[in-house]
Amino acid sequence: MLFKPTHLATTFLSLLPAVNARLRTCVPRDLPTIEVFGLQVVDIAAKEHRGYEDWRPSPMTGISVPKRPIDFCNFTITYTHPGQGDRVNVYVWLPLEDWNGRFLGQGGGGWTAGWEMSLAPSVAVGYAVAITDAGHELSSSLADMNKTRSWMLTSPGNINWVLLQNFASRALDDLPKVAQQVVKGFYGEPAKYSYWSGCSTGGRQGLMSAQRYPKNYDGIVATAPAIHWATFVVAELWAHIVMRKVGYYPPNCELEAIRQAAIKACDELDGVKDGVVAAAGLCTFDAKSIVGQTFDCGGEVRKISTKAAEVTNAIWEGPIRNGRQAWYGLPHEAPLTGLALTECDAGNENCKGKPFIASVSWIRDVVMSGQDIDLSALDEDEYWNILHRSVREFASIISTDDPDLSEFKSAGGKMITWHGLADQLIPVNGSSDYYEKVLALDPDARSFYRYFEAPGVTHCAGGPGAAPNAVLDTLVKWVEHGIAPETLDAATVPVDEAEAARHRPLCLYPLVAAYVGGDLAEAGSFECAESFDVVKRHTEL
Repeated sequence: MLFKPTHLATTFLSLLPAVNARLRTCVPRDLPTIEVFGLQVVDIAAKEHRGYEDWRPSPMTGISVPKRPIDFCNFTITYTHPGQGDRVNVYVWLPLEDWNGRFLGQGGGGWTAGWEMSLAPSVAVGYAVAITDAGHELSSSLADMNKTRSWMLTSPGNINWVLLQNFASRALDDLPKVAQQVVKGFYGEPAKYSYWSGCSTGGRQGLMSAQRYPKNYDGIVATAPAIHWATFVVAELWAHIVMRKVGYYPPNCELEAIRQAAIKACDELDGVKDGVVAAAGLCTFDAKSIVGQTFDCGGEVRKISTKAAEVTNAIWEGPIRNGRQAWYGLPHEAPLTGLALTECDAGNENCKGKPFIASVSWIRDVVMSGQDIDLSALDEDEYWNILHRSVREFASIISTDDPDLSEFKSAGGKMITWHGLADQLIPVNGSSDYYEKVLALDPDARSFYRYFEAPGVTHCAGGPGAAPNAVLDTLVKWVEHGIAPETLDAATVPVDEAEAARHRPLCLYPLVAAYVGGDLAEAGSFECAESFDVVKRHTEL
């Protein structure tokens, strides 16, 4: 029988737009009850923003978007795990118009589980986006990581295991489960696709999600991931152990002079002179080869010292004991002041070490349970004991180095990792090492997981190299349209208006972008090859 709408049915249908409009009001009571096994919501707050302009594009998002005013609703969901005594906040920003139908979880950096600065750019391109604070205060900078002690310890000598577990993994599982219910309640329909994007800690969080919670996301961008946390964060202290051993803390100007000499020596190993060490694996520059050469240090002419060369070589080599390498060193091009920073008196005299704060807080507050130890006084034996203890007690909690991604693959997930070859904080070889282990376990892993390296790019962004700026778009094409990326489009960031951007393809690991002729600023002048020897072949032709 043909259905004919009655007056009552017609009236009901005419109300649907109004219902939808009500669902998009920024009022907590309009959300359904949020139910996630193992947690209890204790508060929901909401605030509507119109014409919001207090934001700027961020390279941490994997999104390229110009700044503009945005309209969104900010829901803050506060919950606890009953009996655990924690209080976790999930921040969900929802576009009031032009939602693209997707949900995006975003990561943090250092001890911060989520960067608030990453939310607005995502809203600007239509994503419903969320972050978690994992149960402790969000930090706005690495310097704020000194606050770690205030939440990491329940008392001196006693780790707050609940908050450590939240930061390491549990809050990452809660985030999409809470946020997705907010999205559905607000828009009246669930997100069609779910994505994750993060760098550094955010990259580690992405890998944690793929390894332990493989059904939470359809696609993951895990940039410069802090994969082997329990190992490499202690390895970040290595430069200062070496400085103490040789009895010399080089001023930053001396370390920079040695780095620039290495870049000059290795720049053209890829057949291109562009101030970037693209052939990082071929660079064997020895700092001792320039001992005695002069350099400028704040207007004063000095000479490269033997001890500075010894320290630098050790940083490039990484922690080694009895012929066994515990972790990788920094690439020759990476700024040495990231992990080998020193502070000096006026005139660059009487220098002392200033270790990276993430390394200090991990060793002091976690591995040593809050003991007030003087890390600058550690000898080598003490250092190796701390490294062993860190791995033994905490790797299974936070290190995300499990190469078995079979469940993520079976769930249909796709993942992209890229890492700068000039990363000054997280050695890039940690990422290639992990990827090779994934491939060894599953030779078909490229069907769902692809890794790329970016010559000349420092941690997450920056440096003279070309960095990708629309990786999330690339991932969306792979997930939703089956277009797997063979390359990532990348470009340099000009330092002034007179300089033009240089474009490069970032090739699927282990392929490299070899120059084949033409304008060095154009991506078409490069092709992906097994080695840079392709330059010679094209020259001969």
